[in-house]
Amino acid sequence: MERIRFPETVILADGSFPQHEIPLRCLREASRIICCDGAARSLLSSGLEPFAIVGDCDSLDPEIITRFADRIYKDDEQETNDLTKAVIWCHKSGFNDLIIVGATGKREDHTVGNISLLAEYIRMVKVIMITDTGIFYPLTESCRVPSVKGQQVSLFTFDPGTEISATGLKYPLIRRKLTSWWEATLNEATGDHFELEFDRGVVIVYMAF
Repeated sequence: MERIRFPETVILADGSFPQHEIPLRCLREASRIICCDGAARSLLSSGLEPFAIVGDCDSLDPEIITRFADRIYKDDEQETNDLTKAVIWCHKSGFNDLIIVGATGKREDHTVGNISLLAEYIRMVKVIMITDTGIFYPLTESCRVPSVKGQQVSLFTFDPGTEISATGLKYPLIRRKLTSWWEATLNEATGDHFELEFDRGVVIVYMAF
């Protein structure tokens, strides 16, 4: 697993606009920013412009619709949210190395939903989610994770059948099946890396800045 990288494509979701320097740097250095519908207003307020705006367009200001008519991709499908629409659009456009920012905050149900969707996105594209407090990495196979001694770490899986072992953490896991989301949270790295082994599914690792 790599340390944080800054790919060319960043998706800005319509949660709380980033305040931390790392997600803000992602936006500033991106070659292209894909906005989820209403996030376009926040992006323009920051002095940046969208490469594309994707969603059902129900929360776009009329002036934005007029100004960026050539880069709005409307998707009225109601079975997925605007973030998923943006990820699918990126994949179909050949942009398969993504950072998602602005996906948390405002409403907790949206936050939980967006984080859980990483387990689906990672099967389609290479993706991480950066918030104002840390980074979510979805993993599909066992690996060594670079860290810093004392770094706060939490592990999540949405498949209760997944068996996880973790070494290099303050509270190691030995072939543990997680039945609740809280069970592997609030852990801590003891060195410059930790090892994860799991037999199935997707494990989402949260690492605090």
